Amino acid sequence: MSPEVTYAVVGVLTGLAAVVVVLTRLRLRRAEVAGRLEVGPALLNLHTGAGVLALVAWVAFLLAPESHPLGGSLVGLAAVGLWWLVALAGLLILVRWLPSRGRHAAEERTDSWSSGPGLSVLAHVGMVVGVGVFTWAYLFQKV
Repeated sequence: MSPEVTYAVVGVLTGLAAVVVVLTRLRLRRAEVAGRLEVGPALLNLHTGAGVLALVAWVAFLLAPESHPLGGSLVGLAAVGLWWLVALAGLLILVRWLPSRGRHAAEERTDSWSSGPGLSVLAHVGMVVGVGVFTWAYLFQKV
């Protein structure tokens, strides 16, 4: 893959990752959200905080020249690590859609965003794939 194509793919995935972080925050900010289980504020704050830090560090790493401290390998490594933290937090957020059983099981709630887990699954599984591409690009010095 040519460097131009790699940068284009990484750039598009970076934008999509930013959208996932923002939309997850917007979707889960209310008390009543879709799903079967509630997501605690700590997990949502972890997802958002790590996402913002990952985005800032990753964009700085991508745009800074290698001779600049922000273009160094430690910034890139920190950014990739933060992206993995965001992806794992996102997968944990998907737990709210798991079916529950028993007498006190909660009914599935819907909201205006979608009528099921499709959007959340697409976003967070896509995030894992995107972070895999970021990791590949970093490890093999494609970016």
